[in-house]
Amino acid sequence: MQVTNVKVEVINWETPPWQAGTQQRFGGKTELGIVTVETDAGIAGHSFLSRPGHHAKPLLDIAKPKVMGRNPQDIGAIWWDLWRANRSIHTSVMGAIDVALWDINGKIAGQPIHRLLGTCKDSVPVYSSTAFHESAEEYAEEAIRFKEMGWMAHKIHPHTDPAIDVGICQAVREAVGDEMILMLDSMWAYQYEDALRVGRAIEDLGFYWYEDPLVDEDIYNYVKLHQKLDIPIMSTEFAPGRFYGMAQWITSYATDILRGDVAVTGGITPLVRLCHLAEGFNMKCEIHHGGNSLNNVANLHVIMAVPNCEFFEYFPSTGSLLYGLAEEIDMTGGVVQAPTGAGLGYEIDWDLVKREHIATLE
Repeated sequence: MQVTNVKVEVINWETPPWQAGTQQRFGGKTELGIVTVETDAGIAGHSFLSRPGHHAKPLLDIAKPKVMGRNPQDIGAIWWDLWRANRSIHTSVMGAIDVALWDINGKIAGQPIHRLLGTCKDSVPVYSSTAFHESAEEYAEEAIRFKEMGWMAHKIHPHTDPAIDVGICQAVREAVGDEMILMLDSMWAYQYEDALRVGRAIEDLGFYWYEDPLVDEDIYNYVKLHQKLDIPIMSTEFAPGRFYGMAQWITSYATDILRGDVAVTGGITPLVRLCHLAEGFNMKCEIHHGGNSLNNVANLHVIMAVPNCEFFEYFPSTGSLLYGLAEEIDMTGGVVQAPTGAGLGYEIDWDLVKREHIATLE
């Protein structure tokens, strides 16, 4: 079996604008790429590529020649060749190729991808991940809404101002009581002193983890922060080196929990390795949302195939992370089930693709 073509269908992707914190803005009028890897056996694999206007050209110019004519089951060898081009192609490009190859392999085997990886569980809880709200009361109202729907965990993206952020956390904890799991993602906003103050405040509030209080490069201050706080710290979402930069975070005692996803880490292949690296140190590796619906499905397969990822992350502020699927991911009651279909196990809404089609790039 050989890869005979790689192409990208570019479609319109328009959703209501939203933001997380004061800097991270999403939605509005944008585009989505549907990547297809074709084979001479008639089996094709698919993935979604966010921001195809930036990433489609390097995918086709640099990544595609490294895949053409290859056996699609040689995933490890292909991924390594893609990684060696990491100064020229973004990890989301590597991830799109890698996810499509895993989709092919699942279809060859007639099994969901998590079965090929080694299934560990058949369901996980989902945590709702907030957008930006103007007031602490709005954050509290959102958390109450998900608690009433039966969701057990909720993560706050605050204003990134330390005093305001502590007030938001206090309001949400008071609103939902002690039984709901709460997390804080400060989105790299603080310097050490403020990170310590916020960390101590949310420790007192019984928060489950403290995510990205400092910029990813600041291992020195992460080590100091880790020494001072008892609440688990989670970092490495965008740490330099991706999988190959993680060992120093562990050996430096800079974080309690590792972080990654198929787009940022560069595919299912390195994400599984990242989880296993953490597992070797009896650490968790919590998987970040994938930025689009099919990446979230790919993440879900990894979550089900490792013992040390506890949750599935979902942004309820918009339907954008469900866009493009014929059937949406079922998160009823704050629980998501392992996919059961072959490959990724979720069908693309090809009618939507046809309706919103902009261009086919090959």
